[in-house]
Order: sequence, then C-alpha cells, then structure tokens
Amino acid sequence: MIVDELSPTAKALMALELIQDNPGISGERLGQRLGVTDRAARRYVGILREAGIPIVSTPGRYGGYRVGRGFRLPPLMFSTAEALGLMMAALEGHHRASDPEDPAGSALNKIIRVLPKPVAEPAESMRRIITPRQAAEGTYPNPETTAALVQACTAARRLRIGYTRGDRDPITMDVDPWAVSVRQGLWYLLCWSHTKDAQRVLRVDRVTTTELMDETFDPPEVLDPIAAIEDHFAQGWRYAIEVVIDAPLADIVLARKLGRLEPIDETHTRLIGSTDEPDWYAYRLASLEATFSVIEPPELREALHTLGQRILKASEG
Repeated sequence: MIVDELSPTAKALMALELIQDNPGISGERLGQRLGVTDRAARRYVGILREAGIPIVSTPGRYGGYRVGRGFRLPPLMFSTAEALGLMMAALEGHHRASDPEDPAGSALNKIIRVLPKPVAEPAESMRRIITPRQAAEGTYPNPETTAALVQACTAARRLRIGYTRGDRDPITMDVDPWAVSVRQGLWYLLCWSHTKDAQRVLRVDRVTTTELMDETFDPPEVLDPIAAIEDHFAQGWRYAIEVVIDAPLADIVLARKLGRLEPIDETHTRLIGSTDEPDWYAYRLASLEATFSVIEPPELREALHTLGQRILKASEG
C-alpha cells in the first residue's frame, strides 16, 4: 500500500490506529509512521477530532497523542496472521471454542463473520479441524460464574457460593474472594472461607452458584495468588516431600505440578510437596529430565527403587 496515494480520510484512520496501538505517540513519530510531516500529522488528528473522536494531546518533551476515555472503538480489522493467531490462541487455550454454542465459540463466530473472505476462510478451516478434548470436559469454568467471582474480588465483597466436591455432597460456603488465578490449565479461586474458618483454594469449575452479599472485606496486603495456591498444594497430605533437583528453577516445568519450587543456587532447586500416593509421585518424578535426590520421605525412595527395578527388568527383555 502506497501511503501517498491514500485519501486524507484513509490517512486519518491510519493515524487513529497508530494512536490506539501506541498511546502517547509523539507528533513527530506519528508523522514518520504515516510518511508525512508533523504538520500534516496534526491535520489528520484534527480530522479525527472533527469527527467526534476524542484525541487527547499532552504537551512537553514526553507528551503525545492518545484516545480519550469513553470512546467506542470502530469495527476491528485483522490481518490474516492476526486472525489466525487469535483463532489458534483461543482454540489452544479453550478447546470448546470450536463449538459455536460455547460463549468463546460464539465470540469467534462474530469475529469470523466480519472478516474479509480471504481472511475468514483460513480461519474457519482451522476452526473445523480442531477437535475439543472430551477428556477435559467439565474442567472449563462457566464464564458468567468466573466473571462474578472476579467482580467480587475487585469489589472486595463477600460471596455465598455453592460448591461441588467430586463424589461428595455439594456444600454452601461464605467466602471472601481474594483472587482468581489459572494454574496448569485450571482456574482457581483463592479465598478465606468463613464456613471453614480457613484459607481455601477452590476450583472455579466446581462453583455452581454465586450470591453477592452486603459484607465487604480487606484482602491481604501482600498477596501472591500463584504462590499461595502452590503452597496450598504443597502441604496437607500424608507424606511430606522434599526433593533436590539438579537444575535451575527456570529450567523446571513438570515439577511445578508437584508442589512448591525454591531456588537453592544457580544449578539446584528444592521441591516441597506432599502426597498420599508415593508410587504416583515416584512416577511423576521419574519423568523429570534432570537428576534429583529425595531428602524425604523414605516411602518415596522405596517407591522410586521399585519403579527403577521394574524399568530395568523391562529393558533387559
């Protein structure tokens, strides 16, 4: 596309897109991106303002243009790469987005309908070849429930929730919702349960009802939701686990599912966890690419020994 051949209206729309994508962009930089002088760039900003678009300018060395609050964005425009990237991200992170009846799928439908044909066709083709993972059915939280939890966290309002516990009877809990976080593909609510008088980590997909209550609360002053959730999973089971892994923290991925990771030095990491099933834990540890040493418990060392003997026997034929 040759910028010089575009009409003033088209250039003004390009200026709007640049300002939206780069809040605080200077007049000089805007002119460079448009291939025009600073004066011409100001003229296009003037066209946008005449059209009722609130372009705010801040003077000074570090000033620039940005879109004012309350402006409703025009219809979105995607390149082919952007549209396919969005489809891939949505389908990878939420496989039911391939289902038009799912809220995420419905949103993708609306996007595809307004895309130009050369962009829409490959996007729709990609959507058709993605198959939802039926094994994960039921682990995706209800979007409306998730939104209600997030809003309660933001407003610091107490909630009364209905909650299912696997095969056990559902319960009703009064909670102070602190944060909603995602860990290992699952959504969790970190909260204080007044029903249990204890901190709790609840699966969002198991929350069946939400009722906003009048009471407010003060969340913890220092709160790291992910660390708190990992600490929760690292304790409370029969066997306390301590393992030293011969790898730096940044290189360990799989072990993050097993408990809390603490850096020891540049080449070693401590794994703190707990389990009721040493055999299962041994199997998971054996999947690590790095070597490791079990500090405790002896039951885990015995489980690893048994697993190792079984693997050696299989390798001997």
